[in-house]
Amino acid sequence: MYNFQQYRHIQAPGWTLGWTWAKKEVIWSMMGSQTTEQGDCSKYKGNTPHCCKKDPTVVDLLPGTPYNQQIANCCKGGVLNSWVQDPANAASSFQVSVGAAGTTNKTVRVPRNFTLKAPGPGYTCGPAKIVKPTKFITADKRRITQAMMTWNVTCTYSQFLAQKTPTCCVSLSSFYNNTIVNCPTCACGCQNNSTESGSCVSERSSHLASAVPGKSTNAPPLLQCTSHMCPVRIHWHVKLNYKEYWRVKITITNFNYALNYSQWNLVVQHPNFDNLTQLFSFMYKPLTPYAGLNDTAMLWGLKFYNDFLNEAGPLGNVQSELLFRKDASTFTFEKGWAFPRRIYFNGDNCVMPPPDAYPWLPNTGLKPVISLFQPVMTILASCVLLWANM
Repeated sequence: MYNFQQYRHIQAPGWTLGWTWAKKEVIWSMMGSQTTEQGDCSKYKGNTPHCCKKDPTVVDLLPGTPYNQQIANCCKGGVLNSWVQDPANAASSFQVSVGAAGTTNKTVRVPRNFTLKAPGPGYTCGPAKIVKPTKFITADKRRITQAMMTWNVTCTYSQFLAQKTPTCCVSLSSFYNNTIVNCPTCACGCQNNSTESGSCVSERSSHLASAVPGKSTNAPPLLQCTSHMCPVRIHWHVKLNYKEYWRVKITITNFNYALNYSQWNLVVQHPNFDNLTQLFSFMYKPLTPYAGLNDTAMLWGLKFYNDFLNEAGPLGNVQSELLFRKDASTFTFEKGWAFPRRIYFNGDNCVMPPPDAYPWLPNTGLKPVISLFQPVMTILASCVLLWANM
């Protein structure tokens, strides 16, 4: 399994892969993974297959599995990192010994109805397609062997299938305007939703400690009560303006008391990323899907420093600053140009405030005209009085 997505992980508790056998195949043994159920193997005497189900469900083994049950790229608990952030851990492998399938490529039938949960819904898998047989190179690189048969299955992700509501939102502020533009109200849900009563808790609640469950990847979300009710908020603050540069501060805050994020990432779209000069305490890689257009960046934390976003609380945030060089032909603080066009957190599109709510430059055109001439008139009057005294 290869995770070719540039900025979406498959997080704990990991992937679950399923399919339906075309005939009456069984799984005799597995290396690097296991099925969740054995099924009815009562007709087999002596040696019992690993799984006799028509539609097996396969999960990865956990780290620390004995070496005689491992193969390369296995045993990561089903976690696959994104292709850009950690390509060495963006693949997973397991080996299956299949019975009752025949022994030639004319008797083997391709399985059907592949499903992938990672760990919940969101992925849709196409049919298996027979491709050129995979070739294997021996360790001494002097011999190549070939598989009898190879097929590929491609699974695509949809955020709309994965969850009913968004998972993150964006707030904005700037040094030139006192207005702080919060995330849109009810961006990810509302507090008074009767169908999800008790799904949030106030950070000042005396029952907070008892309400927060133990650290578990399967725990239901327990959010801090906010106006937006999003698990994650990204705040973009236009901090400083220099002669040739300008500076931005990004803060990511986790409002989920039951979930933390390891190896999180951001994808930000802004036209000035083609002149990003310096980045503090974040990693950076430009994403250029179109030649000649460099307006999208992927950001993530430094390993063992801030690549882990804690659950909601005093430590539930990470932050960094970005220094951009001004391009005289495009740079401006007017009309919200300094704010991002779009932000993704862990691959999910975040809710942006409406453009008409962005902090704008103060309107200097409405100042009284007298204020421009009053200092000059005062100086002239002083000069006249001085001349008269002389």
